[in-house]
Amino acid sequence: MKGRKYLLEPIQANEIEWRVQSQTKNKDKLIIVPYITNRCVMERFDAAFGWDKWHNEFKEMPDGFICIMKVDTEEGLVVKSDGANKTNIEPVKGGISDSMKRVAVQFGLGRNLYDYPKVMIETTDKYIPFWAKPRLEKMVEVINKGAFADEVVILKNK
Repeated sequence: MKGRKYLLEPIQANEIEWRVQSQTKNKDKLIIVPYITNRCVMERFDAAFGWDKWHNEFKEMPDGFICIMKVDTEEGLVVKSDGANKTNIEPVKGGISDSMKRVAVQFGLGRNLYDYPKVMIETTDKYIPFWAKPRLEKMVEVINKGAFADEVVILKNK
């Protein structure tokens, strides 16, 4: 077991899910943001504490879910909670998954994603184009090496 320090290590490209946050007014760019995946949460917590040393409970609220995560650490039991709304696609599964990811951030997992630059993709599509994905992966690698200073990144299909 690697402990809590492992949760604080930089998120890798394969642990990130990029989502469209919005489209610019003239509809020529997408603004996208990174999120940790639920699989990332499970794998990191298993590696950090052991698969049998953490568990979560979900409580349904009128519009979403609260995830209560309990981790048995060497210092004792740590309990944190956070919630999320039901999602538009697969409302129950999405809400549960999002609440779990949100509580994992309270343990430190993925907090560095809040420091990422604003990412825009030049496209009139409403979805992230396939050509952008390798570039996003490369950007994550560069950020994790500490060699990235841009505040805004605009990806263009060359």
